[in-house]
Amino acid sequence: MNKASLLQQSFDPAGHSVGTSSNALALLGRTLIAIMFILAGVDKITGFSSTAGYIASVGLPFAELLTVLTIAMEVGAGVALLLGFKARFAALVLAGFTVAASVLFHNYWALPADQAYVQQLMFIKNMAIVGGLLMVSALGTDHWAVQKHAEPRI
Repeated sequence: MNKASLLQQSFDPAGHSVGTSSNALALLGRTLIAIMFILAGVDKITGFSSTAGYIASVGLPFAELLTVLTIAMEVGAGVALLLGFKARFAALVLAGFTVAASVLFHNYWALPADQAYVQQLMFIKNMAIVGGLLMVSALGTDHWAVQKHAEPRI
């Protein structure tokens, strides 16, 4: 194999050939998903009372505590995902959170038809994000990560 081939190719833990463009796309995808959660967490910090009020509005107890836990999870797991540190676990946590939040806050099936459309779009968008997170959890990080394939498969 010549030097050009070696520079354009790397190997994943299973020994499959992975091109550098695949690594770059995986990093871009992971970054875009992570930024969404990090920004959402920061936004909840600046709008803490509004967020707590929204959580309470669906009947959840301890709204302030849930707001703090949500902020910590979104920012913490979001940064971990971005950096590729314990990314499989971070992606799994964010996926679970997103499913729970979607069921609680975008329950379009319980709304009148004239109000359901936007909530259905939000729910479906969130499920697509869950799909991306589950892929990260299943496949791990690319070579541009703090923990380059060091974490065990879940």
